[in-house]
Amino acid sequence: MRYNHAELFAGIAAATPERDCIVFRDRRLTYRDVAGRVNRLANLLLSHGITVHRPRAELQPWESGQDHVALYLYNGNEYLEGMLGAATARAASLNVNYRYVEAELTYLLNDSSPRTIIYHARFAPTLAAVLGSLRNPPALLLQVADESGNALLPGALDYEDALAASSAEAPATAPDPDDLYMVYTGGTTGMPKGTLWAQSAILESALAAFLPEGFFDVTSLAGGVDRAVASERRVVLPLPPLMHAAAQWIALAGLLSGGAVVFPDVVDRLDPATVWKVIDGEGVQLMNLVGNSFATPLCDEFERGGYHGRSLQLVGTGGAVASASVKDRILRLLPHVAIADVAGSSETGSQLSNLSTSAAPAISGVFTPAPGSCVVDEDHRRILAPGDPETGWLGRYGAIPFGYLGDRAKTERTFPVVDGRRVALPGDRARHLADGSIELLGRDSVTINSGGEKIFAEEVEEALIVHRAVADVVVVGRPSERWGSEVVAVVQLLSGFDLADAELLTDVAGRLARYKLPKAIVRVDEVVRSPAGKADYRWAAEIAAQDPSAQKEFIE
Repeated sequence: MRYNHAELFAGIAAATPERDCIVFRDRRLTYRDVAGRVNRLANLLLSHGITVHRPRAELQPWESGQDHVALYLYNGNEYLEGMLGAATARAASLNVNYRYVEAELTYLLNDSSPRTIIYHARFAPTLAAVLGSLRNPPALLLQVADESGNALLPGALDYEDALAASSAEAPATAPDPDDLYMVYTGGTTGMPKGTLWAQSAILESALAAFLPEGFFDVTSLAGGVDRAVASERRVVLPLPPLMHAAAQWIALAGLLSGGAVVFPDVVDRLDPATVWKVIDGEGVQLMNLVGNSFATPLCDEFERGGYHGRSLQLVGTGGAVASASVKDRILRLLPHVAIADVAGSSETGSQLSNLSTSAAPAISGVFTPAPGSCVVDEDHRRILAPGDPETGWLGRYGAIPFGYLGDRAKTERTFPVVDGRRVALPGDRARHLADGSIELLGRDSVTINSGGEKIFAEEVEEALIVHRAVADVVVVGRPSERWGSEVVAVVQLLSGFDLADAELLTDVAGRLARYKLPKAIVRVDEVVRSPAGKADYRWAAEIAAQDPSAQKEFIE
């Protein structure tokens, strides 16, 4: 059975109207409440003509036949209402990075041409500065009130007032499994690109692990709803910003399986105290986070006391390094929890995973592949068999995106046909090991060519973060007369540690070949990361280039 998000959610809401659906601050919204708000938003969009205009069968892989709804929001009920309301109106929502400056925001909005923008009032000044430069100005602006107190932009509607004036009845639309789920990449593709998925495909590729067994085997929507309603009900906490795909996926998995999605009170930054408060207060069972940058402060706060974490069953981590030592620390504090390392991308969904428990040592870098995952050879001509020693490209076939919005050339490069299969190749390097597992080496865009050897930045980061004194690290390449490009580690130490460079390098040498060791180490007070915890390689490269103390080569 192939599903679309809107009909599946509506079916679950009809079957379990009084269940908690979204909990955020003082709002405790049932499935009935959220379904009504979703319908009100959908009817508002439809009243402005915002819907589908061309069926999928008439379109090229890089084309959209639906209007677009941009979500320029912090986490909260409005974000999930925006996604489901757009789907119900048969429009396609898209994520906007709220840290973008004016030039970046202008690019994104021109590339995606949204007919509606739903935004928090805090972002009104930045949005106001770019609206006049958009090639296709939006037909509808919906402003969500917040603590900023910013006034409505000219022509904008207050979100709550607009919903209150709209009908809560289900609109007479007929959502289709091939209606779009769109997520913009963070820029590893060059400039950010809108990845176009069928809603049914993203359910299979990114959410399947969280849905009940046999969910896709039933032959009717009613059967799928019954499976979801009868399954173990989960309370889930998407901790990273919903403007990133992994957070959307865990939130959708909660909503589309009859669970509850909760958020901490503080959503504009990681606030560990409010996170543990909502975990214990709402009985959160499933949470996802981004590597050490989230896990370490959460562990620090837990150790200060006052929390129990007894409800937690599974902690998912991905998007950045989650070292074995930090995973072991989580398991010491919460021995009843399992940790799922999940690797994937906007182009592949949740593709690789490994599980750590208190009974099994935490590992990093080697994963169990999801169905359709593979490694493709250097020249994109064949799929490598398990045990082939060649380093290739991590790929996935089966339920994958149509392509990138408006970009035929990049669509054809990223989704080539290999061995008769259309494969997604987003740019990660990997090896297919003899036992069927896949060793993930890192994104090719941050691969360093030093002295003729390819060195994967994430592999070096994994080796460095293990040291007990290292709080965080980003590894980049820097131009070098001797090496062409030399490996530089930008390192943040834990408070109270004074670690000599030679000591750190000696420790890392036990885990890495000599040619992969950093030629220089730059100390910083804090490693800069995105709100989702992802490494800012551009910032790190600038730091590596500017810091005069990094000119010394430690490896002769």
